Amino acid sequence: MRWDDFRRSDNVEDAGGGGGFGFGGGFKLGGGAIIAVIVISLLLGKNPLDVLSLLESGAPPPTQSSVQGPEGAAAPNDPQRDFVRAILGDTEDFWGAELARHGVRYQPPKLTLFHGQVPSACGFASAAMGPFYCAGDERVYLDLAFFRELSQRFGAPGDFARAYVIAHEVGHHVQNQLGLMRQVQERSANAGERTRNALSVRQELQADCFAGVWGHSAQARGALDTRDIEQGLAAAASVGDDRLQQQARGYAVPESFTHGSSEQRVRWFRIGLASGDLHRCDTFAAASL
Repeated sequence: MRWDDFRRSDNVEDAGGGGGFGFGGGFKLGGGAIIAVIVISLLLGKNPLDVLSLLESGAPPPTQSSVQGPEGAAAPNDPQRDFVRAILGDTEDFWGAELARHGVRYQPPKLTLFHGQVPSACGFASAAMGPFYCAGDERVYLDLAFFRELSQRFGAPGDFARAYVIAHEVGHHVQNQLGLMRQVQERSANAGERTRNALSVRQELQADCFAGVWGHSAQARGALDTRDIEQGLAAAASVGDDRLQQQARGYAVPESFTHGSSEQRVRWFRIGLASGDLHRCDTFAAASL
């Protein structure tokens, strides 16, 4: 992926981080224990985020630490940080122009780099949950260690695989800017778990499609080649609910999906990549995903 000439965003910030999930009394749940909680949650058909939030409840409000270990948040001249700034900057330029054509003024999100754990308006989060977008503070949160996990654990290496991760989370911000996230929240408010999960899947697949729409623009400008596209599609496939559940417990439970299957994630990412058309990403109106 040729990203050297992308404009660097000024909206990337570094947060401190500890080495585990913090609890009252100075007790910390380390990375291995966090993974165990996630696996057990999946076995029970529960949302790992809900379980971890429950465990964390009752603890004093977390504070942002300025102490960083050797693998802490990236230094200002870190190549990975420069990559994140470049990708975020390009999404800012693209979505600013794209939404302006639809009469919407784009307000770029902030992107917080953290290590291990981080407080947000959506609660206290750990790196084990992966990158996420919080509508409450309009921020994308990313632990750079996830890029290593994406390559080594999930088998999706390459710059465009990493760019897809950022573009997907920015896609959620675009949904927020367009009022789509609010609509999902309203429809989910009094719905049952299965309906909430189904709405979540459609929301996540739309973010995949939006990431593809940005990717279409990058490809049109000569920033992507065929191999890059393959890397991006591999990344989308690697984080499908079916694949993750198969890895965690040996079988998948489709009604518990919240992000979509590998096939669905690849399909909607590909729709955005091929069309470059925001309107083709209406997953909520699609009869079939």
